[in-house]
Amino acid sequence: MKKIEAIVKPFKLDEVKEALQGIGLQGITVFEAKGFGRQKGHTELYRGAEYVVDFLPKVKIEVIVEDSLAESAVEAILQAARTGRIGDGKIFVTAIEEAIRIRTGERDLQAI
Repeated sequence: MKKIEAIVKPFKLDEVKEALQGIGLQGITVFEAKGFGRQKGHTELYRGAEYVVDFLPKVKIEVIVEDSLAESAVEAILQAARTGRIGDGKIFVTAIEEAIRIRTGERDLQAI
């Protein structure tokens, strides 16, 4: 099993969700997040005063998939989240040793 974590722009969430559903994935977890990378935030003007917005709004999506679906899921996220501009985000893929559904006690692939 693999855990795929994707940090994307908030307005891309629906497109990513639809792309993942399109390849047959059912469950995802979404977190609202703030962060910055190379763009290092930006400066805004409010009532004549200039201030720096260090942390930009982001969305973190987590999905657990069987190994055979991992590459398809990554490709779906890449295509759906890409704008071609700085700040599009990142995708991280890690191995999952075990998954357990609390309600039933099912383990591993049956639990996801």
